[in-house]
Amino acid sequence: MNENKPSHGRTYRVLFLCTGNSARSIIAESLLNHNSDGKFVGYSAGSHPRGEVHPHALDLLLGKGHDIENLRSKSWDEFEEEDVPSMDFVFTVCDNAANEPCPVWPGRPVTAHWGLADPAGVEGTETEQLKAFERAYDLLKERIAAFLALPFDSLDSVELREKLEKIRRRGSGTDGE
Repeated sequence: MNENKPSHGRTYRVLFLCTGNSARSIIAESLLNHNSDGKFVGYSAGSHPRGEVHPHALDLLLGKGHDIENLRSKSWDEFEEEDVPSMDFVFTVCDNAANEPCPVWPGRPVTAHWGLADPAGVEGTETEQLKAFERAYDLLKERIAAFLALPFDSLDSVELREKLEKIRRRGSGTDGE
């Protein structure tokens, strides 16, 4: 990416970060890979990964036709290694990860915070927990669809960051579109 502006015809790498890397970031990774027609490749990681993907996240994704075979909870340290390709975008999807000191990512990726409530933290009935995962999925699906629809070739880095902020506000109860 030149000056954080995607160029036509290449595949972009997106890293979704969350503290535990067991639900929101996993769902975002899967949604991006499922919906981007190969233009983007999604990854996910956590600052303190739980070591396993939440079963409700896997069940939800499988039920919606996603390939879950390669999904796993992992540390963001894996993306600092030399042989790992640099990311074009890094999104935090939980407030804890956004407030933690993040590594310096090679390649100067465009970053944004897309925080949303943790469905794995919902206590209550099984139905209430499943609804929380559905809400997270729906919000991330909407944000990722808006992200994929951006006219990357015509946006400079400032315009791109503004568009990413508008996407963040979607469904968050703020003044987003």
